[in-house]
Amino acid sequence: MNNVVRFASACALVFAASAAQAETLKIATEGAYPPFNYVDSNNQLHGFDVDIANALCKQMKVECQIVAQDWEGIIPALLAKKYDAVVASMIATDERKKKIAFSNHYYRTPLSVAVAKDSDISDAQTNFKDRTVGAQASSTQAIYAEDHYGPAGADVKFYPTLDEANSDLAAGRVDGVIADKFPLLAWAESAGKDCCKIIGDVNGTTADASIAVRKEDNALRERLNKALDEIVADGTYKQISSRYFAFDIY
Repeated sequence: MNNVVRFASACALVFAASAAQAETLKIATEGAYPPFNYVDSNNQLHGFDVDIANALCKQMKVECQIVAQDWEGIIPALLAKKYDAVVASMIATDERKKKIAFSNHYYRTPLSVAVAKDSDISDAQTNFKDRTVGAQASSTQAIYAEDHYGPAGADVKFYPTLDEANSDLAAGRVDGVIADKFPLLAWAESAGKDCCKIIGDVNGTTADASIAVRKEDNALRERLNKALDEIVADGTYKQISSRYFAFDIY
C-alpha cells in the first residue's frame, strides 16, 4: 500500500470515528399542540417548537433527535432520562421548578378564553359560575381553572390535549376553553372559525415558555441559553417565528 493510499485510509478512519462519536441531543415535544408542535399525515413532527429545537441543535453543532411524548408524561420521562430536554411550549412555573430546570424564555404568552360565537359570555375575566370550562390537563391553564373557576362554582373539565377541549367547545359540551393564547388563536382562526371566538386574555397571566432540562444538567441549560441568544441575534428566530405568526411572540 503506497503512502497516498495509507493517508486516505487513515483519514477515512478518523472521519468515521468522529461521525460515530458525534453528540446527539434527544428532545421531546408533545406533537398535539398546533402550531407549536403537531404530527402530520406522514407521522412527522412539525411546528414552531420543532423548528426552534432544530435551529438550536444546528447552532450547538449537535445531531437533533426529536420525539413525541404525551403531555402528562413529559416531565416524568425527562426525569427518567428518556431524553435530554423538552421543547414543548412548557411554562416555567414555580411548581415545575421544584422538579426540573428551565432555560431562558423563547416566547411569552398570556392565557385566553374561547367561547361559542352565540355565547352570552363576553368577558375573559368571568369566573364561569354554574358553567363548564375546559382546559388541558397538567397545564398552567388547568391550574388557573382549578384555582379560580372551581372555587367560584364552575365545573372544570380536563382533557388530555387542547384539541379535545376545543372539540368539546365546538360541540357545545363546554361553555368555554381556557388555554395559552397563541394555539387557541390559531384554532379559532382555522378549525374553530365557524363555531367559536376568543373573548380576550386573562389579566395577569402572561408567562415564559422555556426549555426544560433536568436540574443536574446545568451545563446543557447554559449551552441552550447561549444558542438561543445567538439565533435571536442572527435573525434565525425571527425567520422561524414569521412562518407561524404575524406578530412578535418573543
